[in-house]
Amino acid sequence: MPRFMSLIRIDEQAAASFEPDPGFDERVTALFEEFDKAGVVLDTAGLTPTERGTRVHWTGGELSYTDGPFTETKEVVGGYAILQCKDREEALEWTRRFLRIHPESWSVTCEIRAIDES
Repeated sequence: MPRFMSLIRIDEQAAASFEPDPGFDERVTALFEEFDKAGVVLDTAGLTPTERGTRVHWTGGELSYTDGPFTETKEVVGGYAILQCKDREEALEWTRRFLRIHPESWSVTCEIRAIDES
């Protein structure tokens, strides 16, 4: 079965002020129980803030390093999920369900990409 990576993108500055609404934790727990029962999530996690990250660049045969935060970047990867689904449509459906449990005032984007198995 194909695997897909969902890169969960957020505006890190705006996300600092996101407050979950009542029932958010319960919705997350219920959805993740469904993920487990369906066996589609192989791994998922949130990432630490960019202020604790480092970007390593390779260009012109040289390495360079940039320590966070990466304020010039509007959206950053705030988390990820690796899904194993029968096809892209199933991966998109699980992603839609994941996004819909978030409060309407939040802005979250998931980029779904198939993992190259070749």
